[in-house]
Formats: sequence, structure tokens, C-alpha cells
Amino acid sequence: MLLRFSLSLFMTTLLMGTDLTAPLQWGENVTGVTTKFQSDKKEIALTFDACGGNPRSSQYDAGLIDFLIENNIPATLFINARWIDSNPEIFVRLAANPLFEIANHGTAHKPLSVNGNSIYNISGTATKEEVLQEIGGNSEKIYGLTGKHPAFFRSGTAYYDEVAVNIARSSGVEIGGFSVLADAGATFSAPKVAQQIKSAHSGDIIIAHMNHPESGTREGVIEAITALRQEGFSFVRLSDVKEHLIRIP
Repeated sequence: MLLRFSLSLFMTTLLMGTDLTAPLQWGENVTGVTTKFQSDKKEIALTFDACGGNPRSSQYDAGLIDFLIENNIPATLFINARWIDSNPEIFVRLAANPLFEIANHGTAHKPLSVNGNSIYNISGTATKEEVLQEIGGNSEKIYGLTGKHPAFFRSGTAYYDEVAVNIARSSGVEIGGFSVLADAGATFSAPKVAQQIKSAHSGDIIIAHMNHPESGTREGVIEAITALRQEGFSFVRLSDVKEHLIRIP
């Protein structure tokens, strides 16, 4: 059983041993971010974000999730603390389903930075302490509801600097990046989503969203997954391939 401890004590202990050099990188693909995995099989990792923060981004695409359940398709769900607050019963139900792995999409959906870098007009965390709070706040929320700390983290916007990534990995979580952008924040049309996912190869990690039922994501995902299964592909959670992850050097 995991031991629970004070977040402030954890932050203090971790920061004492953290490399404090200034970051040189900023983006989705920086040193330490996981983007693919090695496999000799026809396997693809499906990941879905749930962001929250306002009524639109706190929605739930029940049709998408029902399709995954009905077809026994596993996925890693990156869920933000604000989405959990808006959908507590749905979250508990998803967490109890063994098809799904719950991952951490942050406390306030911020880019992960040690100096306040921003992207898409969203300010990132500004200090190492804020990095740990962005990770740890939601990790504790998820632990309180499931009894498990998530093993994977993806920041809001999926932007990082390499120092923040190092802090995250030192805290015991892997950064869940991606190699296939399926829906661009649920803005792509259904045909575009399908096209993006159908382009995946074995070992790819796909990112899409489960919080925009009004978008083309669900229709595109269903079309693409159906086609890929017919080609002999299967789908995995990130934890299923944790020992074979490929990180950006």
C-alpha cells in the first residue's frame, strides 16, 4: 500500500536534490519526454485528455468512452483536477474500469516550466515549487479517490522545459508525450482525426480528447480504430509498455 505523506515535505525533500540549472528547451518534445515505445507487435497506445476549467471543456464524451468499453479497447486517460471536480461520479466510474489507466493532466492545466514560460496565452508554472504543486495537487486528488498515485503526467498544452521534466521524473512520474496528434485540442474535423490516427505505426502514442462531444473526435476515432483493428493492430495503456518507452534524449 502506498504511503501518503505531506506534499510540502515531499516538495522540500525533492528540491534539495534537484538540478537547478536554467532551462534551454521549451516545447512539446524536450529532453525526457516519452513519445513512443518499442514493440515487435502491431501495438498503438491510445491516450485521451480531459481538461476542465469551464463548462465547455468540462464535458464528457460518453459515446467515445462507451465505444472503447463495448469494443474492449484499453486507453490511458489524462484527467485534470478541474474536470474531476466537475465530473466526480464519472471519474470514479472510469477509474474503476480495468480497461482504463488514470493519468495526471495537472492541477490547473498549466504548461510545465520553471520560469513562467507561456504558450497559447496560457502562463506556465513559474518556479520549481509550482511545478511540483501542479503535479502533486492533482496526484493527491486522484490518490484520495482511487488509492493510487498516477504514474504518468501530461501538462496542460503538453509544453515543458527540460528542467521541469527532470523535476517531474525525479518525483516518480513519466511525462506522457505523443507521436500522433489526433485532434489538435478537439479542433480537427472527423475525417482529419481519422486520417491522423490511421497514419499511426506500431509504437506510436496517440493524443486525443474525451471532453468535447461536440467535436469530430469521437467519429474520427471510431472510424480509425475500426480500420486499424482490421489491419491487425491492438491497443495498449502506457503502463502496459512502461519498460519499453522511448524518451527524447
